[in-house]
Amino acid sequence: MRPVKLVDLFCGAGGFSLGAHLAGFNVAVAVDNDPILSSSYSANFADTRLLTRDVSSLSGVELLKAAGGSIDGIFGGPPCQGFSDIGRRDKDDPRRQLLGHFFRIVKEVEPSFFVMENVRGLANSDARNVLDEALAQVSGRYELLGPHIWDAAAFGAATKRQRLFVVGYRKDLQAMVTLEDVERQRCPPVTVRAAIDDLGCASELGEVDGFDTWKLPPTRSVSKYARGLRAANGCFTGHRPTLHTPKVVQRFQSIPHGGMDKIGRHPRLSWEGQCPTLRAGTGSDKGSYQSVRPIHPDEPRVITAREAARLQGFPDWHLFHPTVWHSFRMIGNSVSPIMARAIFTAIRTALYDETRPR
Repeated sequence: MRPVKLVDLFCGAGGFSLGAHLAGFNVAVAVDNDPILSSSYSANFADTRLLTRDVSSLSGVELLKAAGGSIDGIFGGPPCQGFSDIGRRDKDDPRRQLLGHFFRIVKEVEPSFFVMENVRGLANSDARNVLDEALAQVSGRYELLGPHIWDAAAFGAATKRQRLFVVGYRKDLQAMVTLEDVERQRCPPVTVRAAIDDLGCASELGEVDGFDTWKLPPTRSVSKYARGLRAANGCFTGHRPTLHTPKVVQRFQSIPHGGMDKIGRHPRLSWEGQCPTLRAGTGSDKGSYQSVRPIHPDEPRVITAREAARLQGFPDWHLFHPTVWHSFRMIGNSVSPIMARAIFTAIRTALYDETRPR
């Protein structure tokens, strides 16, 4: 079978792309208009062509040319701020229109399948018409699975992250993707301890290309989850802790596992629970607001970028940004690679497994 070629729209740091790769797909082209949020994409996916473009001005013909003439699947998470439950849900937010452009490109390219991800607020009554209008562009050509809201924790992640997904596959294919195909990928959630406990033994090596670098000892017993995310050489980046004022440290020390800092609204992680949804914060165009970060279960500080990445399901070799704030924006905006892998595995089995009965 020839390699199945996909395109990632609104790629950001590449969480969705990573899930596709883990499921055995090839991502030929990735597109994002934010040079900061996608700054490390090429370092993580050297074989994928990265286009710094506004999707609203991108045509299907251009995308096909960039991909080498054929595209089997399109996936992406159009910006969700205009639909988020915790945002302003501004009906005039121009980013809401990007949802329609995602499906316009699907209509123009006609890939075998697509996957669209967004916040669960897109299913609310004041936004559902926007989703339905966007889906109307492709509903005549595609069978639709969803919208369904799936939680990354239910598929083996260490964070609770509910997101809305719509999967579509062409009606002319001699195969179908079912809800059972996705649900079959479910597995028990991972605890915070299993995800980040071993990072406490890392030693700082210094700075390389602006990134703080660290190394883990090879002999420490680790969880299956952490072992699967460790780099082969034990090295990683982005683990420098935030230095808080003595007053904040004292405040954080008094908060129990699972509790909440009443002033900063920081939740404290529990070793045996899961991390709440990690938020992205905003870019400079929207005020540069920093999202609230959880407090480490034992230490009186917020978690590091690498701890957040582990909780989200990113491997240790995955680069983000030398700046902590931008790293957290990348991680908070991303699709959990674990959730993405589950969906793409279901699609690969349904559409491309030649041993599956048709």
